[in-house]
Amino acid sequence: MLEIQDFFADCVGTWKTERTYHYPRHNEVERSYTEFNVAGLEAAEKYQISSAFLPLGSMEASTQIDLFPGFRIDFNTVSEKGERVAMNLKALFVPDRSISKPDLLPSDPLAPALPLVAEIPDSPELIRGLYLRDEGYLESGTITGRFTYQPTRQTLELVTYYSRSVAVDRLQLINSHSRLRTIVTYRRPEPGAVPTEIDLVGFGLEQKS
Repeated sequence: MLEIQDFFADCVGTWKTERTYHYPRHNEVERSYTEFNVAGLEAAEKYQISSAFLPLGSMEASTQIDLFPGFRIDFNTVSEKGERVAMNLKALFVPDRSISKPDLLPSDPLAPALPLVAEIPDSPELIRGLYLRDEGYLESGTITGRFTYQPTRQTLELVTYYSRSVAVDRLQLINSHSRLRTIVTYRRPEPGAVPTEIDLVGFGLEQKS
């Protein structure tokens, strides 16, 4: 079993991956190569992100935000067609157990239900929380998502609701230098409905150099 702090410590470094993407609605397959650098955030950066997302008073005054896992991620992707995409963002992970007044957090009454593949039963070791990013993958602007971490499976799962889609991103560390990555993106359904219409399925082996 890998504790959450150890999992995130193993995530720091330079990673390389070749991914395969399937687009079921169009019956298309695409491959790409990505290289990305992951570095830990400084305490001041973590406080900046948390203050931009979380209302004052939603956490205990004694909460040590600098202990929350946080990253700066820079990546470059080249598709098999030669198309290039470069991006950088900052992300902070805030466990639910650190939020003392969840009723102060903004809610989205129009949000769809959780995708079935992202349903994870509660257990004593399961960690849930907020996934805060200063930039989204599929849409520009700040993004608030949800994360779960399963220490017994060394698996981090991210669920993000965009305006037109719902993304489920899963990372499983199989050793300190290798992890499996799967991405499932759904069309965003009507409020309260479960996402079922798949736009994209991606997977690959990521290796740290």
